[in-house]
Amino acid sequence: MSTVKETHSFETEAKQILDMMIYSVYSNKDIFLRELISNASDALDKLHLESLTDHGLSECAKDPFIRIVRDEQDRNLSVSDNGIGMDKDEIVSYIGTIAKSGTKEFLDRLKEKREGDAAEMLIGQFGVGFYSAFMVADRVTLLTRKAGSEKAWRWESSGDGTYTLEEAERPIPGTTVTLHLKESDPDNGMKDYTSEWVIREIVRTYSDFVSYPIKMQVEKPKDDNGKVLEDETLNSMKALWMRQEDEVTDEEYRQFYRHVAHDWQDPLARVVFSTEGVNEMHGILFIPPKAPYDMFMREGRKGIGLYVKRVFIMDDCDEILPGYLRFVKGVVDSEDLSLNISREILQQDRQVRLIRKSVARKTLQTLKKMLKEDRDKYLKFWGEFGVVLKEGLIQGEGEEETVKKICLFSSTASEKLTTLDEYVDRMPQGQDVIHYITGPSVEVLRKSPHLESLLERGEEVLLLADPADEMWVQGASFREKELRSVARASDDGANDETREDLGGLIDFIKDSLKEEIKDVRVSSRLTSSPACLVGDEDDMTPQMERIMKAMGQDVPEVKRVLEINPDHRVLKSMVSMLEKGDEESLRPFCSVLYGQAVLAEGGTLKDPAEFGRQLSVVMEKALN
Repeated sequence: MSTVKETHSFETEAKQILDMMIYSVYSNKDIFLRELISNASDALDKLHLESLTDHGLSECAKDPFIRIVRDEQDRNLSVSDNGIGMDKDEIVSYIGTIAKSGTKEFLDRLKEKREGDAAEMLIGQFGVGFYSAFMVADRVTLLTRKAGSEKAWRWESSGDGTYTLEEAERPIPGTTVTLHLKESDPDNGMKDYTSEWVIREIVRTYSDFVSYPIKMQVEKPKDDNGKVLEDETLNSMKALWMRQEDEVTDEEYRQFYRHVAHDWQDPLARVVFSTEGVNEMHGILFIPPKAPYDMFMREGRKGIGLYVKRVFIMDDCDEILPGYLRFVKGVVDSEDLSLNISREILQQDRQVRLIRKSVARKTLQTLKKMLKEDRDKYLKFWGEFGVVLKEGLIQGEGEEETVKKICLFSSTASEKLTTLDEYVDRMPQGQDVIHYITGPSVEVLRKSPHLESLLERGEEVLLLADPADEMWVQGASFREKELRSVARASDDGANDETREDLGGLIDFIKDSLKEEIKDVRVSSRLTSSPACLVGDEDDMTPQMERIMKAMGQDVPEVKRVLEINPDHRVLKSMVSMLEKGDEESLRPFCSVLYGQAVLAEGGTLKDPAEFGRQLSVVMEKALN
């Protein structure tokens, strides 16, 4: 066997994370053991999954265990498992590199904000619990052998930016992590982690529900007053989701959430359920307090673990969770699925579709209750996950109406968010539609000229700025009230009544702006602004254009209608200029009028420099 020892450097982001762990001032350093046990549990889960399809590993997967060994004399602590193990490439990939999108940006923000504890936040974001060992150890050694391989590897680092890697021997597949502990320092939260009772307490607090036995040798009294070392299982291994909710403490639920979500905070809410009959299942779902950094990334974790009859089947099981609820974490345990079910079968299985529907319904019921009973907590949830939940208005899989009732929207009524029910309850007599406007931001929409006459009449308008809003409002209704855009052109007869008063100005503007607009009409919606842009019923909205372009789609140019306010001083002055035959001076006014309408709705000018030149001409004319 080769004994050549290779020295490697940690990748930049991995080194940054390691440094944050080493110099963490977090008072509760006990989490390192929780994370090492969790990693061991994951390794046993993976071996179990591999053995279902690779029968050559079935022998390795027998009698799974996690073992803790204490060495009080040399101040060493080790955590071992007989799980999947790692080969050389996996060690370098999993430990030496943090190959996740957005890592650098997240680390930069973490340094700037300095909020919370870096160690716990990093574990939650990147699942780098292994690095937490460096909070309590001067040196960490990892001995691992991949299941199905005869070759083992020893990894070692003092957390100084480098690590060594060499071939080694290990009698069975699995991994052993050995910590060469720092001296205990109770004043700085550094306990004696070689103490039997310290280890017992940590396992009981954080890992009691782990489904594999966590073994440790402890001293037991003998009949002759002597003592003998015997194996003892430290955890109960009882699945929390199989126990009655009133039998489980809030602290146990909190620790279970931290285990399944790799989060350092407490969950915002939990959903504990048990169903019988056609579809028998049990589960615990959690709503996190904050959105993960990878929520909108394709490779982002979905967070639901699937069990069948208490046997772990897979994590990150998105087949039992609709996409608009992908922020939910937890486990679902089915009594009806097959133990050898695959992802391909999951996509087709009728039972899985029933589970998916039930999970969605129970989660939405919890959110509906939160909205009704604790508005402040719901507002916190909405601030983190509202934009994702809104996707359920488009692809709610039959729950769209329920999602509508728990969505919050900005509106012209106040700075506070509102539900659709609250909007309809406030509608004045005579208003028969729900008004809305879409755009790039609520701030821009609140000042939109499209709202002027409606606000003057006391009618409320929803201000919709999320990407999903453009899709779900098309043809939508609520409580038999149609949702109607205030930025759509309307045929209310205003053009016929006032066109003659404007002389030939409408035709002149239309001719001057023929490359930008398709028509000019008199507006009944403007009271203080000179003009605005509106779309015909089937036109793509500017917001939809922006969304499509951001997705890399080729979007045909859509010309819109310019509506003008005949009572505005600017339009009256333009009529006067036309009557005097000053057409050449009038053309820059038309360009500025159009540009102003584009900017008022948060749009982007095609040629800002040209707009600036035309504006200068208008200003010069006004000053003469």
